[in-house]
Amino acid sequence: MTGTMKGHCLCGAVSFEATVTKAESGVCHCEMCRRWTGSALVTVSIMPEDIRFEGAEHIRAFTSSDWAERAWCDRCGSTLYYRLTVDDYGPRTYAMALGLFDDPDAFPVTEEIFIDRKTSAYALAGDHRRLTEKEVMAAYGGS
Repeated sequence: MTGTMKGHCLCGAVSFEATVTKAESGVCHCEMCRRWTGSALVTVSIMPEDIRFEGAEHIRAFTSSDWAERAWCDRCGSTLYYRLTVDDYGPRTYAMALGLFDDPDAFPVTEEIFIDRKTSAYALAGDHRRLTEKEVMAAYGGS
């Protein structure tokens, strides 16, 4: 499903309305995402001009690398998004946490990255693209 979608954090202090152009989600299994969420980070990519936040005063961000930040609600601690902060690795989209959306089933998984870093505690079903750490770094120019 594409079009206008809504969502919010656990306590509702931060909510958003987003124009979704691709009805898909991606999964990251890197160590930072695992430690931040307690598992894999599942996200929906939204362009900055396509999202409007309510309660932005409750959004806190942490610079987790030289190229990105991670944000959460300061009231309930819900993971909100991962966002690039430099242009070197692609557009500065919001990788919004899938669980925030009112209709998370609208976004099938189309890609998993850092698949070789995934814990053996679970596996995601489906036939979708799966990239290793080496493949991700080669594709996006990281080190």
